[in-house]
Amino acid sequence: MTNKAFRTAVLAVSISAVPLIASAAGGDNVGACGPGSRLFEGQSGIAPQVLAVTTNNFAGINTFAMSSGTSGCSQDGMVKSSWKTAAFIEGNKDRLARDMSRGAGETLDALAQLLGIPEQDKARFAEVTRRNVGRIFPSERASTDEIRSGLRAALGADDMLSTYGARV
Repeated sequence: MTNKAFRTAVLAVSISAVPLIASAAGGDNVGACGPGSRLFEGQSGIAPQVLAVTTNNFAGINTFAMSSGTSGCSQDGMVKSSWKTAAFIEGNKDRLARDMSRGAGETLDALAQLLGIPEQDKARFAEVTRRNVGRIFPSERASTDEIRSGLRAALGADDMLSTYGARV
């Protein structure tokens, strides 16, 4: 490789890395969905965020995830990593529906903890989910995405719990 070709390659790589580094430096949510969010979960700083974004961009994974609403990506413009919530709901649908209909229970408590709801708001969370169980579980065979959407809407409609809706 000639010196000129090498410099051109370095320049091309540098230019393509600028948006990744700039977006990673801009906030905590970069790389917060897709497989990169899982691989680098819990790590902070620019390097893990750039690596998460790079992982997501590999072979168009991120584009597919965002356009299809999969891999923890949403189509509403909010970047978030909610795969843990989705996995929890998927594995606990029956128990969660039962606990929500009663307004209490171990599975409902675990969901509240997963969403980061503090102790002082847990009673309100249980009451809101009890009142909205039909909205959260629109049918007996509701998908995880339907349940998450209903829960997000129910929490979003409550003045005290609206900030937690974005975590679903």
